[in-house]
Amino acid sequence: MTTTEDIIAENRRRYEELKAQGQGHAPRALPPPSSVGLKLDEDAVLHTETIPGGWYWTTELNAGEALRLSLDHGPSSVAMVAWNAAETSERLNYADTVKVQWTSNLRKGRVLFSDMGRVMLSLIEDSCGAHDALVGGSNAASNAARYSGGPHRNTRDNLILAALKSGLDRRDIPACISFFAPVSVGAEGRFTWNEAGRRTGDFVDLRAELDLVVTLSNCPHPLDPNPDYAPNPVTVTRFKAPPATRDDLCRTATIEAVRGFTNNAAIGF
Repeated sequence: MTTTEDIIAENRRRYEELKAQGQGHAPRALPPPSSVGLKLDEDAVLHTETIPGGWYWTTELNAGEALRLSLDHGPSSVAMVAWNAAETSERLNYADTVKVQWTSNLRKGRVLFSDMGRVMLSLIEDSCGAHDALVGGSNAASNAARYSGGPHRNTRDNLILAALKSGLDRRDIPACISFFAPVSVGAEGRFTWNEAGRRTGDFVDLRAELDLVVTLSNCPHPLDPNPDYAPNPVTVTRFKAPPATRDDLCRTATIEAVRGFTNNAAIGF
C-alpha cells in the first residue's frame, strides 16, 4: 500500500532528478551586480515617471523596450505584475519563474516567466540582487496590523485599481514580484529581512520580451520592519533597450531560458 510518506519521497526524488538535469545545463555564471550610477543613453529614454510613496503606475511596454526602476529618493519596495498586451489571460507567474529556474534569487541574467512558459521580462542590469519572489505584497490587513494612523494604501488594493482601469478584474491579478525587498529564507525556513541588502541609488533594468501591460505599486513590503509607513518615491524610466546579441546572457544562461525564448519565437517574438 502506498503511503503519504512514499508519495512525498517519490516527489522529492523526482524533483531532485529534474533539478540536477536543469542545473547541469546552466554553465554560464551570472555576473556581479551592476554598478550604482550606471547611466542610460539619453537618446534611448522614452519617458520618466516618479511614483509617489503608496501609489501605483501602469504602462504599456513594447518588446525591446525596458523599464529602469531606481531608488533615487531612498529605500522603497516596488511590487510588479504584468500581462501579455495581446492576450491578458497570459500573465506574470512568479511561481513558475522560481520553479523553472530552480532559484528564487532574481538578479542580473535571470528572466521572468509567464504562466504560458514564455519569457516576459529579462533582468539585463541590476545593482541590488535583493528581490522577493516568495512573500508577495501588502494588503489592508497587513497594513492595519503593522501601522498606526491608517488606513494606508497597500499593494493589493493598488493592483485592483490598476486592473480595473486596464479593463481587467480582480481575477486577472497574478501574484506579484517585489523589487528591492531583501527577503531571505533562514535555516529554519523562516523569512528574514536584511535592510543592508538595498541602498539609495539601487536600480534594476527590465527588458520586455513580449508586448506587455505592466503595473507597479510603491508600498512598503509586508516584512519591512520599519514601524512607520513612509515609502519613498521611486523613479521609473522607460527606454529603448540595446538589442539582444546572439549570446545575450538572459537568453542563454540556462536551458530553461532558451526554451522560454523558443516559446516566444513561436508567437513572433
